[in-house]
Amino acid sequence: MGNPFVHIELAAPDIAAAKKFYKSLFDWKLTDTPMGPGMTYTMLEVGDNRTGGGMMAAHSPQQPTAWLPYVEVADVNKSLAKAKAAGAQVTVERTPIGENMGAFGVIVDPQGAALGLWEAAKKAAPAKRAAAKKKPAKKAAPAKKKKGKR
Repeated sequence: MGNPFVHIELAAPDIAAAKKFYKSLFDWKLTDTPMGPGMTYTMLEVGDNRTGGGMMAAHSPQQPTAWLPYVEVADVNKSLAKAKAAGAQVTVERTPIGENMGAFGVIVDPQGAALGLWEAAKKAAPAKRAAAKKKPAKKAAPAKKKKGKR
């Protein structure tokens, strides 16, 4: 099945309070990661290869305090265009994350529900194993001795 939910993210005005609450409620591992001047992103790990997520301070007072789920897509730009054509509002255009982590976008569907779209970074094509593991040249078989006349 395609397009699984791959990440969930909390935006809140008081992340310290949110972390304290959720840490007391669930067995989550929370790890703070500096993301630039004045911004910290808290990674949320739940274990067992299940969907994790993160927490961050709201970007503005107008941003709602809410959890935002992210769905994996092959191409954020194409998915944003498809969503817009189907009646969604694009609230965050394609935004790359880090050097080579991927990109995201956010839509609000026609009923008013927000949803994140996540495009994983494209993996580099693997080098051919034959080139990476060159086999030593085979030794030539010893020449057969010619039977001579006696």
